Amino acid sequence: MSSVRYEPFELMNDLQGRLHRLFEGQLRQEHDDSSAATADWVPAVDIEEFTDRFVLQVDLPGVDPESVELTLDRGVLTLSGQREKQTREQQPARERRERGLGRFHRRFILPETVDAEGVRASGRLGVLEIEIPKQARAQPRRIQVAA
Repeated sequence: MSSVRYEPFELMNDLQGRLHRLFEGQLRQEHDDSSAATADWVPAVDIEEFTDRFVLQVDLPGVDPESVELTLDRGVLTLSGQREKQTREQQPARERRERGLGRFHRRFILPETVDAEGVRASGRLGVLEIEIPKQARAQPRRIQVAA
């Protein structure tokens, strides 16, 4: 005879996880069809705009920053890569996965005011930071009228 451990909230937690994944997928498809269609998961991104630059902070825990592909073509910044499942000598008896595995993909349409040549990216502590400078605006100048 074997004993079965009773977990009163196990079914509710499973249902909540399924509903979360269902709605998360629908919201992703409504807002970014290009990412959801080609990716297994979509990383969270914070976007900040300053007077002279944009800064994107992408959560990529467990992803080597050197393996991330970042391209800028015709005003579209594309971020893609992959997070692999960690291999272990011994497989766990049970596991729960909340972090996405596999390919990720994000696209951002940038305004015409960005300086494509000055884009820089660096990764630290599981966060990829992308700095996109803005072009220097032409300042109005006063023209002296000769008499």
